[in-house]
Amino acid sequence: MISLPVRLPRRPAPGPEQRRLASAQWSITLRISLVMSVIMLLVVAIVYSVVLFAQRADAERETQWGIRHNTVDSPPVCVWITVERDGVLRSTRGTPDGLPVMSSLNAVRAGARPVLERVERGGEQYTVRTARRGDEIVQAAYGERFQRADREHLLLAFATAESIGLLLVAVASGRLARRAMTPLSEALDRQRRFVADASHELRTPLTQLHTRAQLLARRSGSERPQALTADLQRLVTGTRQLGDVIDDLLLSARLSQSPGAYDPVDLAALAEEAVAAEDARALSMGLTVRTRQGPGRHVVMGTAPALRRVIAALVDNAMGHTPPGGEVVVSVDAPRPGVVSLSVRDTGVGIAPEEADRLFERFARGTAGRGRRFGLGLALAREVVESHRGRITAGGGPGHGALFTVELPAARAGDTTGGATGGAIPRQRSIAACLSVVARQPGGPGR
Repeated sequence: MISLPVRLPRRPAPGPEQRRLASAQWSITLRISLVMSVIMLLVVAIVYSVVLFAQRADAERETQWGIRHNTVDSPPVCVWITVERDGVLRSTRGTPDGLPVMSSLNAVRAGARPVLERVERGGEQYTVRTARRGDEIVQAAYGERFQRADREHLLLAFATAESIGLLLVAVASGRLARRAMTPLSEALDRQRRFVADASHELRTPLTQLHTRAQLLARRSGSERPQALTADLQRLVTGTRQLGDVIDDLLLSARLSQSPGAYDPVDLAALAEEAVAAEDARALSMGLTVRTRQGPGRHVVMGTAPALRRVIAALVDNAMGHTPPGGEVVVSVDAPRPGVVSLSVRDTGVGIAPEEADRLFERFARGTAGRGRRFGLGLALAREVVESHRGRITAGGGPGHGALFTVELPAARAGDTTGGATGGAIPRQRSIAACLSVVARQPGGPGR
């Protein structure tokens, strides 16, 4: 049996933005590590200086104590004492070679002030103090061998701690830098994906417009203006569809950037408005569009233009998937305390089970329905509903119509609405302007 090699899929090469992000991540990690290294070196220098100063002070105190209170036969630990009396020198047993320091003894004998010095003998450092004690000249030499060993151990401990600390700092700073860069990387990925999707969606209507404009330009000189009316109407329809796509993209971006403050909004009044606005189109399509209002209070806290946009998108979507003679019902209810529900039910083609989960994704379009469907309306509706702390769901089956349900938190009983249309919001003119209703023709948002 011959085993074939398994070829793993290659990862896509990182783009320029990803390479710059990776470079920035390494730069942040390196800079944090360098800063921490400098800080740790400063700490080491300060601690080492304090220890060295304390050891020097201990050595000086030991030599001073030895001169005042000790003898050759009973010196302090690590101290060797030499006493000169009547020209005779006596030193502690085991005094290292090179001690005592005769120049200091001679100087003090000649009347000089006490001498404190550090000398090196046989590779070892000594703190030496020479002074008079009555009729004697006494010299105490303190060996710094153990102090030096302590400093070396301290430096070794600091070096080990700094190495481990720098490694931990590098790992931690790398993770923090990666975590800090993750949102930016995801934003770049979403931007790249969004631009690619938008370019794909805009390419077709732009191509159609260009082709129709070319045909009109060629036929304008050979045909009567009346014969060009149909082509001009199709050109106008194409520009409107292209505008729908652009409006959806701009509204989505502005909504995510400026959610704004919320005011009481009568959802039933908005539903009546949306249905009334579709009367003429419903008549031309042979559809019945009506509202049904359940008992209770139907006031929510939100932005009226944005919620109006949601209802218009759902109604337009239902009309685009309902055949002539069908019906679209917009119902507003209060199914339970604290919740207001708005549902849009149609008698159209329904929803395939495999399409239900992706209906609210950007540029997702179903396989049925009239007109060009750009796949942005339901995605925008979900963004608006979720920004109002609500949820939107889709149900139904093939051939049995579709049901879209929006549930929003109800306003408190003490709140009042600004009118049947949801209230004017003067302080949100900029948000209301960017979320104003876009007239929907067949080919608006949909499945």
